[in-house]
Amino acid sequence: MGQFDQLWAGWRAAYIDSVTSDDPPPLPQGEGSLFERLLAMPDEDAYVLYRGERCSALLNAYPYTNGHLMVLPNRAIVDLDDLDEHEMAELWTVVREAVNALRRVYRCDGVNVGLNLGTAAGAGLPDHVHVHVVPRWHGDTNFMTAAATTRVLPEPLDVSWKKLREAWPG
Repeated sequence: MGQFDQLWAGWRAAYIDSVTSDDPPPLPQGEGSLFERLLAMPDEDAYVLYRGERCSALLNAYPYTNGHLMVLPNRAIVDLDDLDEHEMAELWTVVREAVNALRRVYRCDGVNVGLNLGTAAGAGLPDHVHVHVVPRWHGDTNFMTAAATTRVLPEPLDVSWKKLREAWPG
C-alpha cells in the first residue's frame, strides 16, 4: 500500500489563517442570538440561502461536509414548544426545500436532518433552535475523518452558497 507524502489543499490557506491568527474573524455585533445577528447581515456575508417570513436557511460556517446547512426560525426560540404553528409549518417546509436543493446540487445518497436541543444534547448554540441538514454519500467516511480527526472540504463556502442559492426552490 502506498504512502501519502503530501496532501495539497492550497485554497484552504485563507481559512487556516483566519482560525490560527490572534485576531479571529469578528462575530456580528448587536442584540439577539448569533443567528439573529447573522440574519441582520447581507445574504452573501452570512451565507443566507433563503429568507422566509418566519424561517430562514444558511450554510454552517463550520460544516461537517460541503453543503451542511441549517434551517431556523427568524426569531430566537430555545425549544420546539416555543414555535407557533405557523413557524413550525414553515420550518419543516424550509427543511424539505433544503433537502431538495442538496439533492439537486450534490447528488447525495442520503441526507441527515436533525436537532440538538440543549447543551447536554450537543447544541453549540442552545439559545436558538436550528435544524441541521447535511448531505451524505455512501462511503463518505475516510481516513482523514476516522483516524486523523480532520475533515477535508473540497469546496469553499462561497462556492457552496452560490450553488445552493441557485438551486433553491421557488
